[in-house]
This record gives sequence, C-alpha cells and structure tokens, in this order.
Amino acid sequence: MVDARHESVRQLTLRDESDLVVARRHVREVGQSQGLSALSIEQLATAVTEIARNVLVHARSGMLSVRGERAVREGAARDLVVVVVADEGPGISDVGAAMVDGYSTGGTLGMGLAGARRLVDAFAVDSVVSRGTTVTLEKWGEEPRDHL
Repeated sequence: MVDARHESVRQLTLRDESDLVVARRHVREVGQSQGLSALSIEQLATAVTEIARNVLVHARSGMLSVRGERAVREGAARDLVVVVVADEGPGISDVGAAMVDGYSTGGTLGMGLAGARRLVDAFAVDSVVSRGTTVTLEKWGEEPRDHL
C-alpha cells in the first residue's frame, strides 16, 4: 500500500505577486498532507514568500516546487516538506553577505534570506552570477515519540 501523503508534489511558475498567494497555498496543502503543525506550516509559508518575492524583484520570474517526502533526519524517519525555488536571474555575487540581516541590493530591509533561513529546519543557497539562484528549504514534521 502506498501512502499518498508522500506523493504530494506541486509546481508553480513565479511571474507576479499573485503567484505568492498560490505558492503559500501549495505550501499549506502539502504541509497539511505531511502532518506538519500549523505553526510549522506558517513558518515555511512565510519563508517561501520571502524567497519567491526575491525572485520577482531580482530575476522577474522563476520556478517553485513543493513536495512532501519521508526521510531520515537527525537519526529518525520523519515527514517533511521540501521547497525548491529557482531562477535564471543575475545571481547573488556574495551569498555570505546576502545571508546577513540588513543586506539588500533591492532597497528593502534585507531580511529575506536570513529571515527565511531562521524559519526552516534546513536551508541551502546555490547561486552563480549571471546564471541564477536556487534556494532549497526544508521543514520537518514532529520527531517521532517513543510509546511506553
């Protein structure tokens, strides 16, 4: 028997602000199907909004993929949601600097990348100048508890 919650995959092209609403909905639906808590889902949705908005501001468009899976994390099998946001924009010339609160090249508060990183359990940025950026975010379900 196949567990349907581990087959949740959603994809979305990011073109304008209205796509941020759809992205949040996809995150919420996959998060619920994976059994994440309401708080975890909202944290992930907020992080995804920040990253997707960066795509719109800096690259004009990109792709977002949301999937649920089960994997071993910190020594235990856990349900999780993985979100990958990719663009073919200008890239980030200094990823280290971009991860510091207050760093901005777009006239914003500069909380996007660093803030998003704080809201998720795993965060990775891969960026090549003139080729684009890919950000991967993971939010894990509750750790299994031993039953007596």
